[in-house]
Amino acid sequence: MNNSSVLLLTSTVVYLFVFLLLMDQIWSSFANRFRWILEPTYSISHRTKSTLSSSSLQARIIPESTCISNPLYNFLPEAQNPNNLVNLICLSLKQCNSQISLRSKDWQHIIPHVGKQEISRVLLRCQAEPHSALAFFNWVKNDLGIRPNAYSYCIIVHTLVWSRKFVEGMTLLSELIELGSNESESIDVFESLVSSTKECNWDPVVFDMLVKAYVKEGQIGVGYRAFRKIVKLGCVPHVLAFNCLLNGLLKLGYIGRCWELYREMWQIGITPNTCTFNMFTHVLCKDHNVDRVNEFLEKMEEEGFIPDLVTYNTLISNYCRRCRLDDAFYLYKIMYRRGVMPDLVTYTLLLNGLCKIGKVKEAHQVFNRMIDRGFAPDVVSYNSLIHGYCQEGRMKDSRFLVHEMIGSGILPDNFTCQILVEGYVRAGRWHSCLNMVAELKRFGVPISSGIYKYLIISLCQENRPFVAVNFLDGMLEDGHEPNEEIYSKLIQSLCNKDDAEQALLHKNRMLEKSINPSLAIYQNLISCFCRLSKCSEAVSLVEEMVFYGLKPDCNICRALVFAYCKEQNLDKAESLMVSLATEYQLYDLYSYNVLVKAWSEHCGVTELMELQDKMYKLGFAPNSLTCKYMILGMRNATKKGWTNLK
Repeated sequence: MNNSSVLLLTSTVVYLFVFLLLMDQIWSSFANRFRWILEPTYSISHRTKSTLSSSSLQARIIPESTCISNPLYNFLPEAQNPNNLVNLICLSLKQCNSQISLRSKDWQHIIPHVGKQEISRVLLRCQAEPHSALAFFNWVKNDLGIRPNAYSYCIIVHTLVWSRKFVEGMTLLSELIELGSNESESIDVFESLVSSTKECNWDPVVFDMLVKAYVKEGQIGVGYRAFRKIVKLGCVPHVLAFNCLLNGLLKLGYIGRCWELYREMWQIGITPNTCTFNMFTHVLCKDHNVDRVNEFLEKMEEEGFIPDLVTYNTLISNYCRRCRLDDAFYLYKIMYRRGVMPDLVTYTLLLNGLCKIGKVKEAHQVFNRMIDRGFAPDVVSYNSLIHGYCQEGRMKDSRFLVHEMIGSGILPDNFTCQILVEGYVRAGRWHSCLNMVAELKRFGVPISSGIYKYLIISLCQENRPFVAVNFLDGMLEDGHEPNEEIYSKLIQSLCNKDDAEQALLHKNRMLEKSINPSLAIYQNLISCFCRLSKCSEAVSLVEEMVFYGLKPDCNICRALVFAYCKEQNLDKAESLMVSLATEYQLYDLYSYNVLVKAWSEHCGVTELMELQDKMYKLGFAPNSLTCKYMILGMRNATKKGWTNLK
């Protein structure tokens, strides 16, 4: 071969190589832009009848070879051929111990070819290696930012559950439920799981996990429907899934469906456990059907389950709540006969029940019996008895129990303090109440902001604002911040005592704490200053409230007009009414009549008529009382020689 032939052959090879590279780039760009055209659609085919599915169920089958194929790819090295994408990923997973390196330069350029079909094919190839399958799934979802479809989720969930990776499977199952809820066309997760069973290994426990996942996500109704589909499919749900669904229905108060599950439980073949019967005991109590208790307990024993402590405590609690103490104590005696020893909860329930119906003496006897049986009372037990004594107004006995608590090393809690304070307040024993609060603080018992609030408001309602001020100081010392309601009640009570200076001081404290006073606070303050004939301070408060975005109302207008008229400062009263009518469209007829009456007593007829004319033009419409004051004014002016009519 001569030199010209070699040169020609070399040029041909170079041009061919360049052409192949250009075609590869053009094809890749075309494939990425129009991939939705090139991807084949899923084919739908009826499933064959098996022990776990019916012929009505349809399966989505993904063909094995669904990659975009370009003949030119065959000219590329194997590691750069997109047709080998699935093989390359599976090989990488095997070689890298279930880890995929995004920095792999060998096949980095084919990553854009990873689509939802390729994801599913890789997952199907990795069923025997769940760690690899999960690593690949997370890599696609988190690193590549591709959201797998429902089919891919179903494959990975089946793979994990088949391999007994229940925690990971439950996590992805919850994600699949969330994915189905967010889709524009909602996904039936149950049908998707059933459809994918033809393509991969699976375990029926996945359907039990589906029910639990729905309950966990708060979708109780969907979980119930999934349970019904599982039964219709021929599977027997596990008792744990059954209990989970039953608990969800019970919390939502779906009592009817709980009883439907109870009747179906025996037909399906679910073997209940003690937890199942205890939950149905709760159903009995919520159904207000305690008369069926004995029948239900007998059914439990027929099935080989002996009612345990939880069962009896549930029933006793329900009887005590319905004030059926005879039935509660009957069960209490039955417990000993059946070898079930009552615990602290049992005795506390009986204590509460007796105190609820006013049998505090009997409750104290049960309390002592509980101690004799070796149970050390806790704060809940003491609170039950203390509350009973407080309800009867026996505060001395309540206080004795508090000292007994503290002597036993049990610190009273917030509920203890609350019931004691409320008991003393109901009995009207304020001095003892204040001493009790001080005593509790000495023992290191924290007084909550709620108790301070209750005490301050109660003292204000009893018209004892100065004692309330002391409690407010104690509240601040304990690190609690009073709210607007506390300040409002305190300022109102101080204003009722005409202590305007103290009321104004607490209003200013509100502003320092960035708490804007309400309209009611300004009403009380302005009325108080007007009663004290301090109209200038009242007007300053009006200007301040306007600054904070509050508008004067009829009560403020009346207080100021009455105060000005009382001082015989009629010009300012008139000016105030004109200003309020002009700026705030406030037309208070009561204030107008007060002003007319004052003018009729101190002015002549001419001034009176001019006032009426001016007010009428502003928008004040006189009523019968206005006319009465006008007539009286004219008569008084005539008697005093103030006619001056032109």
